[in-house]
Amino acid sequence: MFSTFESLIPDKNIQILISAIVAMVINLRSIPVIINISGLRGLMDNPVKRSSHKTPTPTFGGVAIFAGILIGYMIWNFGDEGILIHKVFAGTVILFFLGVKDDLYALSPTKKIIVQIMASAIVVVGSDLRISDLFGIFGISHIPYIISILLTIFFFVAMINAFNLIDGIDGLAGGIAMIASTGFGLWFLVNHHYSLACLALCLAGSLVGFLRFNFSHTNKIFMGDTGSLIIGYIITVLAVKFIHFNVMHAWESDISFVSAPVIAIVILIIPIFDTIRVFAIRILRGKSPFKADRLHMHHLLIDNNLSHLQASFSLYFVTIALTALTYMARSYFTNTELCFFIIFLLICYFLVGSLLEVRRLQLKKDELNVGDKPANPNPKAEKIRLTESISAN
Repeated sequence: MFSTFESLIPDKNIQILISAIVAMVINLRSIPVIINISGLRGLMDNPVKRSSHKTPTPTFGGVAIFAGILIGYMIWNFGDEGILIHKVFAGTVILFFLGVKDDLYALSPTKKIIVQIMASAIVVVGSDLRISDLFGIFGISHIPYIISILLTIFFFVAMINAFNLIDGIDGLAGGIAMIASTGFGLWFLVNHHYSLACLALCLAGSLVGFLRFNFSHTNKIFMGDTGSLIIGYIITVLAVKFIHFNVMHAWESDISFVSAPVIAIVILIIPIFDTIRVFAIRILRGKSPFKADRLHMHHLLIDNNLSHLQASFSLYFVTIALTALTYMARSYFTNTELCFFIIFLLICYFLVGSLLEVRRLQLKKDELNVGDKPANPNPKAEKIRLTESISAN
């Protein structure tokens, strides 16, 4: 008797759980192979002055993440797939090859942004996935078609690069993406959007497997641009579709969130805030916003003597706590009031970053003061050495 997987396991909740587990296992089994091949072929990321790691490390974890998502999702045939998922995988494949090439040969920011716009347009224009309503935030509801297209493509490109920018310490980009994809995935699952739930939870499962090695001290791997571009892209699809579904079912209190845009922003608050803060500071200091440095919040936490694990889990906690707080507050405040709350949080983020930057400089001064000094120190030379050390950070 002929049977399909779907007839053997008809429960879609179990199907999605199996897909997430398969995605995780693929990462757990394939990453050691990728690490060995990278070592044999010399495909390693060598640390530079601003790096947070000290030894050459493989950077092709994104290959395993991509494989886990693709295989885990493709096991089942969900009836609600529509055209969106096909466009999503088309854009994901484009970004996969862009990331692989960038991990092998560093590409210019302009080339990467052009390809990111192309991949984003495939989903935004090709499947009409747009931010078309802001639910009355600052008096704005419906957004005209052309403006919504441009706004959504900008949001895609910004979020793809935001995840790329926070991928600076062990576990941060992967952990934040895992939290976000799990949150969106559970909402889609509860509301019976099974294809998107499977995509989200396959991403979460892949990242669980990846983080096992990303946090390792003896068998470490990075996701590279391949991984950060893919997860930024898929998370943005989930966020925009979350907003889109809530627009379609607006004011149906049992299934929709009128505060969907605000909730989506808060779930992604760390990459959004960190990108805004770093770009603003670089521009104010007369530097290119794309010039690499150690101004990111995760770098500041590391330079203030937190471990990678402690820094990442601190930012995980901030994400989960603020998301829970916003979810509870949505019943008592309007979307505009919640946006003022987000602006207040952004100001706090800037202030905390400034305090950590000052403390980092003080720690560096203290380190230089207690270090080895010559018998007859030259004050001028010592001042130059201190200035160069501080400016390097």
